[in-house]
Amino acid sequence: MAATTFHQASGTLPSHGYFNKSSLHHKANNASIRLITNAFRVDIGLSRSGIYYSKKRNFGVIEATSSHTTVVNPVSTPLSKNNNGLNKKSNEAALILIRHGESLWNEKNLFTGCVDVPLSKKGVEEAIAAGKRISNIPVDLIYTSALIRAQMTAMLAMTEHRRKKVPIIMHNESEQAKAWSQIFSEETKKQCIPVVTAWQLNERMYGELQGLNKQETADRYGKEQVHVWRRSYDTPPPNGESLEMCAERAVAYFKEQIEPQLLSGKNVMIAAHGNSLRSIIMYLDKLTSEEVISLELSTGIPMLYISKEGEFIRRGSPAAPTEAGVYAYTKNLAKYRQKLDEMVN
Repeated sequence: MAATTFHQASGTLPSHGYFNKSSLHHKANNASIRLITNAFRVDIGLSRSGIYYSKKRNFGVIEATSSHTTVVNPVSTPLSKNNNGLNKKSNEAALILIRHGESLWNEKNLFTGCVDVPLSKKGVEEAIAAGKRISNIPVDLIYTSALIRAQMTAMLAMTEHRRKKVPIIMHNESEQAKAWSQIFSEETKKQCIPVVTAWQLNERMYGELQGLNKQETADRYGKEQVHVWRRSYDTPPPNGESLEMCAERAVAYFKEQIEPQLLSGKNVMIAAHGNSLRSIIMYLDKLTSEEVISLELSTGIPMLYISKEGEFIRRGSPAAPTEAGVYAYTKNLAKYRQKLDEMVN
């Protein structure tokens, strides 16, 4: 039923700018700021106030233009002189959360953590199925962890999106990486979606459990001890991270880098992991540490939130301990779906 309901979903594509340099932080006080260097210009406009690290700040929407940049502002430029209203501004934005599809170590029942393991065949199929479920939801910007299974999930999911834009991983790790990954066609840039990878969204590090078989570990240390390591909030496995430690980095990154994009009207997809996403959901839904430890997210199942006026409205939620569904009914989503239908027809 969730899937059937979802295929009636739709959305809106806002027309705000995009910044691809996650380390930039600015405040504007009733002003517009323009920073110009030899080959890079940044315009910062005042955005509405929001709550950020428990302090009120103004989030600027950054538009970067240059003859020598990577994918810059690919989603704010109209598709043509007549873009059928797809870029009309909105006071709401979609946030899609997807736990990666099954990995090869999930398949083998091994503790994976931060070991960089790819998707299994089933995981590939799950990622494609997830893409079909979000094919009518607007996506302007994608965040993934630094691990290949999350990146594969995002890329495969976007192959099913009806807008047919191409996800492009942003390589800002060095000046050479940025220079070598430039796109020199403005038309091509318009058909791209920036993908930002961040280690802060990685799965929690399972320490000395990584690579061990879960059943054999339970037999060795006892089921109760392994359950504490896996499901408690503040008890880490040997030389690993607890959920609390994972949440500190994942939620901080969400507040600092992703939430300002949503407040500016960007539609965002996050492809990450069970524990990093549980941490973010804990923040979005204001869950307690006792509530979040019982939250289970299935692989390859998308969840949808609507960001509106500084609040997050859950439109897709776990329907059962091991299931999650997507329910997307908003006026703007319906309009977006209608525009997609008109473009296809």
